[in-house]
Amino acid sequence: MKLLSELAEQLNAQVVGDAACGVSAVATLENAGEGTISFLANSKYRKFLSQTSASAVLIKAEDLPFVASGVNALVVADPYVAFAHIAQLLDSTPAIANGIHPSAIIDASAIIGERCAIGPNVVISAGVVLSNGVQLGSGTVIGKAARIGAGSRLWANVTIYHNVQIGSDCLIHSGAVIGSDGFGFANKAGNWVKIPQTGTVIIGDNCEIGANTTIDRGAIEDTTVGNNVIIDNLCQIAHNVQIGDHTAMAGSASIAGSTKVGRYCIIGGGVGINGHIEIADGVQITGMSMVTRSLTEKGVYSSGIPAATNAEWRRNTARLRQVEQLFQRVKQLEQQLEHISHDGKEPSTED
Repeated sequence: MKLLSELAEQLNAQVVGDAACGVSAVATLENAGEGTISFLANSKYRKFLSQTSASAVLIKAEDLPFVASGVNALVVADPYVAFAHIAQLLDSTPAIANGIHPSAIIDASAIIGERCAIGPNVVISAGVVLSNGVQLGSGTVIGKAARIGAGSRLWANVTIYHNVQIGSDCLIHSGAVIGSDGFGFANKAGNWVKIPQTGTVIIGDNCEIGANTTIDRGAIEDTTVGNNVIIDNLCQIAHNVQIGDHTAMAGSASIAGSTKVGRYCIIGGGVGINGHIEIADGVQITGMSMVTRSLTEKGVYSSGIPAATNAEWRRNTARLRQVEQLFQRVKQLEQQLEHISHDGKEPSTED
């Protein structure tokens, strides 16, 4: 449990109400109860401030008049960021592993730092280096000569291939595969000839990688992920991709080989990005978009088709099929007008 006075000090917030009030969990405004703290980050939910049963709320100063009687408040500049910090302080997620389980298989040449925790049936190969405080969940496999930075945590059944480098304070969720072969083949008379993928994957510090996401090793050079990059579940990052610091990538997005993504980019869910192109710093790509060329200027880009009623979709699809016919008719009319203007005659109003 944390007192509001303690939280206010850490968040540089103003307490309105009882500074000695204690909270032990976070909750939504609608479902909050005694001992919980909630937040208002979107004004359309302001009506719930007068109804909430939370012990305290995180709000901006402008929302203070709407808080229910008897509910304490922490006034902050950004309630959502403050909520994220408090959620970390009150986090009750269990440790991924405790101690070193006897069923773990650890090569004698591996270097295991202090305070590492290794779960059941983990396999640690030759030459691996685990820095201090690393946690490995059950069934995780760390390939030959891989390196895991201090404080990084890997949930159950993560696979890290040989020579991969993971930075410090990273969180990798179950089923992620990092360092598998990139999709590299040459075609010889109709037969596919595999190209060995001799690069690796290098991931920076403070990154999070979602469940069942795959990051392929480089073909010759390395696949690189910068610092503080967050990648959602079921994403695919192909060989030789470079992702800049602080970029976010939502679920099921895919990046093809040798593409360079800048810093502070936001890639929406289901986005597909072609290979061998560049995405500038600060680019935002909305969900289900298909990027087929380089995006060289900061901004928001979209190409996804939003859902519509079936009747509207069928009507629009039918009209889309007529675009070529309409184009040819307009082109013909333009040619006729051009011919008329050359003859010095006005077009007939009788047509």
